Amino acid sequence: MDTLLEQGTELMLIGMGVVFSFLILLVVLTTLMSSVINRFFPEASSVAALAPLPLPSVSPPVDAVTRRVIEDAVRQHRARTGRG
Repeated sequence: MDTLLEQGTELMLIGMGVVFSFLILLVVLTTLMSSVINRFFPEASSVAALAPLPLPSVSPPVDAVTRRVIEDAVRQHRARTGRG
C-alpha cells in the first residue's frame, strides 16, 4: 500500500499535468482562432485610419479672479496636508 506522501505527490503531479495540458490547449486554440479570424476577416485598411487625429480644443484662458481663487485653494490644501 502506498504511503500518504506518495499518494499526495502522485495527485499533485497528475493535477499539475492536467492544468499544464489545459493551458497548452488553450494557447493553441486561441492562436488557431486568431489566425482563422485574420484570414477570413482581414482588417480593412482605410485612409481614415491613417489620418491624424484632430487636436483637442484649447480652453479659453482663465481670468485673474478665477486664477487667484484656484491658487488660494491649492495653497490652503497644501498647508492642510503638509505638502509644501
